[in-house]
Amino acid sequence: MKALQRNHLKMKFLSAAENVGVARLTVAAMAGQIDFNLSEIEEIKVAVSEAVSNAVLHGYAGEQGYIEVEVIAEDGVLRVIVTDHGRGIDDLARARQPSFSTDPERMGLGFSFMESFMDQLEVSSVPGQGTRVEMVKRPGGGVGGHGQHD
Repeated sequence: MKALQRNHLKMKFLSAAENVGVARLTVAAMAGQIDFNLSEIEEIKVAVSEAVSNAVLHGYAGEQGYIEVEVIAEDGVLRVIVTDHGRGIDDLARARQPSFSTDPERMGLGFSFMESFMDQLEVSSVPGQGTRVEMVKRPGGGVGGHGQHD
């Protein structure tokens, strides 16, 4: 069966921890339409879990809001965009450093995992308006050392 050349899905859900798994499995189903191996799909699932968890835990910090996940599968490339309209990130450079977290209960490795498991990671944020995380993955990229981080 030949894979679709282009598929596009956009979903919007409440910022509840229970919805992290929904996003994770939905993106994995879309990734399955591209020639990823099981290990790569697991990497995608971890990256999506981290992006959505960050939106739940930090973007809305216990308040309720909406998270949008857009998934584009096109020409053998998967693009995932996770957007929240929550608190935003005051110091993006600092937030992207390994082990940094505003929550002492957290390890602060979310962005590190996203960057390691995906081929490209772009993060933009405006304090008080929200955060947008865009990740790209190509089959056969392997883990780490992608060299395409933005």
